[in-house]
Amino acid sequence: MLSYRHAFHAGNFADVLKHIILILNLEYLTKKDKPFCCMDTHAGPGKYDLEGDYALKNREFDSGIAKLWQREDLPDSVAHYLSLVKRFNSTDNLSRYPGSPLITKQLLREKDRLCLYELHSTEFKLLTEIANKDKRMHVFHADGLTASLKQLPPFEKRGLILLDPSYEIKSDYQQVVETLIAMHKRFASGTYALWYPVIERARNKKLELALRNCGIKNIQLFELGIRADSNEHGMTASGMIVINPPWTLAPEMKQVLPWLADILGHDREGFYRIETMAEE
Repeated sequence: MLSYRHAFHAGNFADVLKHIILILNLEYLTKKDKPFCCMDTHAGPGKYDLEGDYALKNREFDSGIAKLWQREDLPDSVAHYLSLVKRFNSTDNLSRYPGSPLITKQLLREKDRLCLYELHSTEFKLLTEIANKDKRMHVFHADGLTASLKQLPPFEKRGLILLDPSYEIKSDYQQVVETLIAMHKRFASGTYALWYPVIERARNKKLELALRNCGIKNIQLFELGIRADSNEHGMTASGMIVINPPWTLAPEMKQVLPWLADILGHDREGFYRIETMAEE
């Protein structure tokens, strides 16, 4: 929705999980010499000021990136993620957080392509400034779910589509399933990474059931929770559902998720899930 501003949530525990999985998928794509296309359906402004009013209102980054900032015992994938974030901070102090567009940009090669979609006018303008004159980055003022579908399959025939809607309206849960099915029909070999929040577990169960029964193969789920499910705390967990994941993703997350659940969990309530929703 046009009222949604991710700046209130930048760098929280959900961003940590989302961006680690994004990086692992992109790194796998770069292992082959052939070019790829990455599409980000809800790109946002691209970067966030953690000392600004939006981020400071709820300080959600305190439950995410801030807990990792000074640690030296990081798993390799977490350490790499943190190194990409630190490039946007001129000192040892955490003051800025890159969104998915700037994280992805750091991993692009000259022959790769990044398509960014954003409907919010103010965020679109900021996103355009970030892309600047980088010929690899293409910014669209459009609804990412419908506009990105029209661009499939990409001419590279290799790619990752990151779907990160706000879920501010309940119909988003159904729309993302319908969109994924339509995208997969056009580009069956692509990798799709769908982020989801856990606010009311019943909605998530419906989403998962719909994807389990949709006929698409090779689907894995990775979830990180910082509190036990509750209707009183807002978002208590979040996850990523990945279609056609790299074979290396699940083994890596089996190392990373238990560690994150322990470090980011509140009062020992942290938990994680790793599930195969549909076999290859």
